[in-house]
Amino acid sequence: MHFGHVLTAMVTPFTQDNQVDFPTMTKLIEYLLDNGTEGLVVTGTTGESPTLSPVEMEEIYKRVVAVVNKRVPVLAGTGSNDTNSSVQLTKKATELGVDGIMLVAPYYNRPNQIGIFEHFKTIAAETDLPIMLYNIPSRCGVHIEAQTIVQLSEISNIVAVKEASGNLDQVSEIITSTKENFSVYSGDDSLTLPILSVGGSGIVSVASHIIGNELNQMVKTFFSGNVRKSAEIHQNILPIMKGLFMAPSPAPTKAALKFKGLDVGSVRLPLVDLSPEEQLVLKELIM
Repeated sequence: MHFGHVLTAMVTPFTQDNQVDFPTMTKLIEYLLDNGTEGLVVTGTTGESPTLSPVEMEEIYKRVVAVVNKRVPVLAGTGSNDTNSSVQLTKKATELGVDGIMLVAPYYNRPNQIGIFEHFKTIAAETDLPIMLYNIPSRCGVHIEAQTIVQLSEISNIVAVKEASGNLDQVSEIITSTKENFSVYSGDDSLTLPILSVGGSGIVSVASHIIGNELNQMVKTFFSGNVRKSAEIHQNILPIMKGLFMAPSPAPTKAALKFKGLDVGSVRLPLVDLSPEEQLVLKELIM
């Protein structure tokens, strides 16, 4: 299954008293859909999922599903390091009408590949929705090996992976060894074009909050066959992609959205907002 070429891993707006800001979330959704986003991933890392309660997550699913109203796919990030908790949240997200599920590798516990396989298999059995796996060893402390992803792709509703291992050999092996309808998405904005070049499907992006149209143009230009032009776009937007990770994400993205006139509030502890010096550097990059 294909969820679109440019998906945004959406930030979660917060009010001044640190509650989820649903009116601003509605504005953010409309802004993203008007600026190159073809799908939304909510309650993922960029959505500060570690600091969201299950009740907050369920309310986010309800609100986003209602606002989007089937215009683009909505994927719910329901992965955690507790298989049973992920099962319960996945079942709830399914009931609330999301279009797909994203499951990050089980972090901190450091399971072996058999444990990783059984974790995803168990969750997949509890929903009929299409599932995107998420491999990000730098955050999780565990790597989903290519062969494990290939084995998981044989489960009928595991249809894609967001690859943030930074390893193009791994990406190539997954694409070569899975069925044609299994999609590989870049999990790193700056590696979007290289991953497309070895057969990837698109990007689950943070930078699309700020340069969504440019990313969309780069991807479409690549698929139209104009590789040189897509490379030019990549070079032009690369500094912004890098700048949005100058501090732990999503603090730079939230600051950048404020510069663009869409104030989505602060980040929740243990993350902190950009320093004044960092804000100046970022503002020069994007304005």
